[in-house]
Amino acid sequence: MRFFLLLFLAVTFQTVHSQNQFVPVDIPYKTALETAKKEGKPLFVMLYADWCPHCNLMKSEVLSDPAVIDFLNKNFVCTYKNIEKEEGIALKTKFSTKSLPTFLFLDANETLIYALKGEMKKAEFLNELKYSLNPKMQLPYLEKEFMIDPSNSDKYFTYLNTLKKGKDRTELSPATHTYLNTQSDNQLVSELNWRVIANGVTDIKSREFQYVLKHQKEFAAVASQSRIDRKIESIVNELLRPLVDNLDTVNYYKQREVAKSIRLQKTDSLVFKYDLTLAERTEKWDFYKKVTLEDTEKLAWKDASFLKDIGNTYLKHINDTESLKKAIYWVNHSLELNDSYDGNLLEAKLYNKIKDKKKALEYAKEAKAFAKEMGWDSKDVDALLAELNKK
Repeated sequence: MRFFLLLFLAVTFQTVHSQNQFVPVDIPYKTALETAKKEGKPLFVMLYADWCPHCNLMKSEVLSDPAVIDFLNKNFVCTYKNIEKEEGIALKTKFSTKSLPTFLFLDANETLIYALKGEMKKAEFLNELKYSLNPKMQLPYLEKEFMIDPSNSDKYFTYLNTLKKGKDRTELSPATHTYLNTQSDNQLVSELNWRVIANGVTDIKSREFQYVLKHQKEFAAVASQSRIDRKIESIVNELLRPLVDNLDTVNYYKQREVAKSIRLQKTDSLVFKYDLTLAERTEKWDFYKKVTLEDTEKLAWKDASFLKDIGNTYLKHINDTESLKKAIYWVNHSLELNDSYDGNLLEAKLYNKIKDKKKALEYAKEAKAFAKEMGWDSKDVDALLAELNKK
């Protein structure tokens, strides 16, 4: 009897578990849209990828919850699209999806009425589903209300705060500039308008951002210099990071000049790092060498770790002696900032590459002594010493 009871409980548990398991329903998009029109319901589309951890968490912890499943099935026609497969690829492009997961809410005319992105807890997600059904919280209504009086900051922020739930910051720019066009230059310098600029301006060339650059002290008085600095850095990141991620060298070289036009140490440092990342990923070693020879001492001189990273790249990919001597100079300075085993070993290898055996031995012995003192494995420097002592 006890055996049958345990068997019954096990089967019951498996059945409940399987009922609560999220299984994406890949209804063809056109079919789902037609069904939504017939039933008078909005269309709910989840865009996801199998490799996306936030997507998988939403599936396992939120979308598999019976209350969420029930609410979705009662109020929406649902379809789930992998952005790496046919219709998912098309929808990702159509709705300019840059974050995963993204949840799109469409009416029968395929108008985007609401959008969400990212990972949420069950309670928050359910609340958002309810908001998406409220006509006065939907994007078309909020946009219309805002456009009636674009100078109304309350209506702007209401629209913006809903818009950014499902859009990246670059897509907040049109509404932001519509509002800011109602403000004179002098009106821009206020706590409220600083919030507008910080949240919605992404164009380096825009009137508003250029005004911030020229009037940092005035803006710092209503915000703070650290907030101004963060905005300046973020606008350069937003400009260059996607181009580096996508290895778009043509547009990167154009936009880096725009970023460089800011002419501040902090933004020049960001451009420098993006230059090196792109050069490494595309194996453009002449460009890597050009950038480092021009700017390493100006932009990386106080960063021992960064100097060693550059030195390692020269060791692997740069071959002319004069450039390697510059790398030796940079790594030597990194040792002045922070004496280290790996720095001494790198210096020895660089000297070995330019065939200066005496200096190579000197730094290899320093590395060996460092390893011995710290009780570290010295096999790499031992191998180099053995090679040097054969010559």
